[in-house]
Parts: sequence; C-alpha cells; structure tokens
Amino acid sequence: MLPLNQQVLRTDLAGMPLEWVDYRAAARLYFLGQVAYACGDLLYRLRGGVNAVTQRQSRLDIHSIIATHGLHHPLNKLQQDYVPPLSNRTLFQRDDHLCMYCGQRFSDRHLSRDHVRPTSKGGADHWNNVVTACIRCNHYKAGRSPEEAGMELLAVPFVPTHAEYIYLMSRHVLADQMAFLRAHFPRSSPLHRRLGREIPA
Repeated sequence: MLPLNQQVLRTDLAGMPLEWVDYRAAARLYFLGQVAYACGDLLYRLRGGVNAVTQRQSRLDIHSIIATHGLHHPLNKLQQDYVPPLSNRTLFQRDDHLCMYCGQRFSDRHLSRDHVRPTSKGGADHWNNVVTACIRCNHYKAGRSPEEAGMELLAVPFVPTHAEYIYLMSRHVLADQMAFLRAHFPRSSPLHRRLGREIPA
C-alpha cells in the first residue's frame, strides 16, 4: 500500500476530473453512498470493527479513481473560456520548473512569476502573459519585454484546461491517474510533449 498522503482522483459520473481528495474524504464518500464506481489501482484497504453477528471485520477498498454521484462543478468549467485560478505553484508545474529564458530547472524558492508583457506596460496577470523565470533572469529582464531585454522566450504560455489544471494541482500523480487525466487533455496540449509519451487515441 502507498503512503497515506497519496491522493485519490475524484470524477463525476461521466468521468470528468473534479478534484483530488485524501483517503479520509474518499472513505466518507463511500460511507455516504456517493461513490458510483471506482477504477484504477487499489490504493488503500481500510479495516473497521467486527460484526457481532457475522464475526466479520468490515473492510473498505479505496481505489485511485472514484466517480461520484451528482453535479459537482459549475457548468462554466466545461466551457471553452474557463480559466482556472493562477498560482505560482501551478504556474511552475505548468512550465515544469524550467526558467523560460535560460532553460535551467530550479526549485520553487529560486523561481518567480514573470509577466512577458510587464504590468507596468499594461500586461495582465493572466496565464497567457506569465511564465516561470529564475530570479536572476527575472531581475535582468526587469520591466522590459523579452525583445527589449534581448531574451528569447523558450515556450509560449498557455491557459490550462480544467483537466490539465487538476494534473498541475497534484504533487504526485500515479500512472493510472495520469493516463486517465491525459485522456481529457486537448490533443494539442503542450503537456503531452513534456510527459514524453504518445498522445492517447
């Protein structure tokens, strides 16, 4: 079995990824009868009390992906113009912890959010205008555009879809969860190239 901090991917009945939940929240959903079906690998086997009549111990198997009943997310998350919230953590994940100017990989504490078009020149704090930059490159670029600073942007910033955002939110995605999520990524998603495998059919 895996460490208890491994998250479970929760979906709706149609298989649309919704969120990550811990094993306690997953167990609660099972107990409340909210889990319609489960797939993926077995993550945890929880054991409870012993039935006084049958003398059998209760057991709950929690799988890596659970589909739950009901409408769990606003319809706007399914629309083309849905924009997930922007944070440094998910931005750094989107850019694979690479500085988009020098191309080197850094830990979070050595990275920063750079506005391609500086905010001082009307640039927005939006997924399409921000990239991961190391502190040195960000300081050098300062309030200039990449062209003005003589710097080349290594990748075009993009707005993640809801499924891509769910992937970016997790610290550790298991292989079966990754395959499930990738099936919901757009075929043109830059994340397919980073993950280095064939795009799912």
